[in-house]
Amino acid sequence: MMRPGCVLVFCMCISVFLHCAISQPPTETDTYTECTDGYHWDPQTQHCKDINECETIPEACKGEMKCFNHYGGYLCLPRSASVIPAPEPPKPIHPSLENTASEPFNPCPPGFEPQGDSCVDVDECEQDSHDCQPSQQCFNTEGSFSCQCPDGYRKVGTECIDIDECRYRYCQHRCVNVPGSFSCQCEPGFQLAGNNRSCIDVDECGMGAPCSQRCYNTYGTFLCRCEQGYELGPDGFACNDIDECSYSSYLCQYQCVNEHGKFSCVCPEGYQLLGTRLCQDINECETGAHQCSDGQTCVNIHGGHKCVNNRSCQEPYVQVSDRCTCPITKPGCRDLPYSVVHRYMSITSERSVPSDIFQIQATSVLPGAYNTFHIRSGDDNGDFYIRQINNISAMLVLARAVNGPREYVLDLEMVSVNPLVSYHTRSVLRLTIYVGPHAF
Repeated sequence: MMRPGCVLVFCMCISVFLHCAISQPPTETDTYTECTDGYHWDPQTQHCKDINECETIPEACKGEMKCFNHYGGYLCLPRSASVIPAPEPPKPIHPSLENTASEPFNPCPPGFEPQGDSCVDVDECEQDSHDCQPSQQCFNTEGSFSCQCPDGYRKVGTECIDIDECRYRYCQHRCVNVPGSFSCQCEPGFQLAGNNRSCIDVDECGMGAPCSQRCYNTYGTFLCRCEQGYELGPDGFACNDIDECSYSSYLCQYQCVNEHGKFSCVCPEGYQLLGTRLCQDINECETGAHQCSDGQTCVNIHGGHKCVNNRSCQEPYVQVSDRCTCPITKPGCRDLPYSVVHRYMSITSERSVPSDIFQIQATSVLPGAYNTFHIRSGDDNGDFYIRQINNISAMLVLARAVNGPREYVLDLEMVSVNPLVSYHTRSVLRLTIYVGPHAF
């Protein structure tokens, strides 16, 4: 049988041994320097520190994306996006410094507080006892609260990131993203419709477009046009008069006069417009616009008129009806033509040649007579010639182009011969030709 005293001593020995073994200091210090992905060990603070991948990774985000550093990683967001960072979390209070004061007993469920004999909801948003980020909005709920992002933002982790509404083609033309919202803009020539998204055409013509004459509204713009006789200037707005007369010399027969937006043709004195471009001689003898006396005859010519005496016979000729005759009984008439008839005509300048201008016709022919025609006088330059048609007629032909104003007096002689009865006589047609100053 063992004695009790020995048992006590043995127990004490074991107790001392265990105390010594437990209180013995460790032989080396334990150090923990490994961090999770996205963090690295900071030897100064002896904590894991977030890695800023936007600085350490070359071209972390491609294209139009912008790099935003995030706890333990990074985000690639559109350049128009904005990030409202969350504040640093409060440093934990060391357990040894915690308030050991006991809180009052709350018999109500979480999110409620006693009020009299009932429990009422705690408005954590009003009491600022919520943990919503500064970029978030706090909404009180029954017994709790919720953290939501404002309109135009979406929640990514604990942050509220701006939504780029322009990616969803809300606008018809151009979209401009702004933090939390967007705005639509229209191309020139359009304006925003009532829905602030669609673009409608602007009627520039009704809003005072700078067209000097005509304005035509088109989709998104407008066009300026000019009246007839004007052309659009280099600025596309002003209308300048067209000098039609400078484009061609054939617009008017005589002279072109430029006017604002048009042109007009004028004729020289003695002519009048035929239509709008041609000139026509004024017959002053028919209109009565002459000053010929009663003893004169009005002869119309191109561009004017002439007054000739009715009795123009010179000795030894005498007036018989419309002609001058030289009686054979007078000694001075033997070598002169028996009769002289006066005629008048007018031709234009630059007339094409050869040109038939006057026909000579015998008024009386004796039986068996043979008639010949020739130019007796007045054609010193050979501008005319006679073409005999038959025994009783011939044609005066213009052989050369002539320019006026000019006057010819031609004696056209007809010689009649009858050898059977020894008959020989001569008659003269004294033709006065007036050449007008123009080719019309």
